[in-house]
Amino acid sequence: MLPGLVERAKRGDKDAFVAMASLAGDRLYAVAYRILRDTHGAEDAVQQTLLTAWRDLPKLRDDGRVEAWLYRILVHTCYAEARNARRWQPGLWDVTGDCGSDDGSSGIVMRDELERGFRRLSAEQRTVLVLHYYAGLTTPEIADVLNVSAGTVRSRMFYARDVLRGALEADARTGSGHVAGGQA
Repeated sequence: MLPGLVERAKRGDKDAFVAMASLAGDRLYAVAYRILRDTHGAEDAVQQTLLTAWRDLPKLRDDGRVEAWLYRILVHTCYAEARNARRWQPGLWDVTGDCGSDDGSSGIVMRDELERGFRRLSAEQRTVLVLHYYAGLTTPEIADVLNVSAGTVRSRMFYARDVLRGALEADARTGSGHVAGGQA
């Protein structure tokens, strides 16, 4: 964040907060989407995060930690959204074709398999993977954002990778047999 922007927003400067939200908004949305796997849920989570941040900003003790603080609010909001929004989430359907062809279909198939595997993870498991691989946070930083121990982060990361690996291997064994129209 720009120097002084957080301080001005803490004093109630709405323009400063809007600028702060603009700087963080896309990144917050990207993280929320990767955790929730739902565009509407991610939008709701970011909106709620920004409302909570505006309300609680005067309580922020260290202006230099505003990004971690926003991630913490976002993660808790995403967890609440995941619990409350048990809605159907459509997956991508793999239209069978020659996966070895150079028409780009192998990349689509791989993204589809990865998406199906990622959906099998719990919100907590998705969160540690997103914060580590997408947001680039270290284990101690993730522990701070989630307010858990570094060991808990490592454990969630281990089990998330294990579940994801198992899901991808299972898809590979079954041929990931989704085709258009839902028939194998």
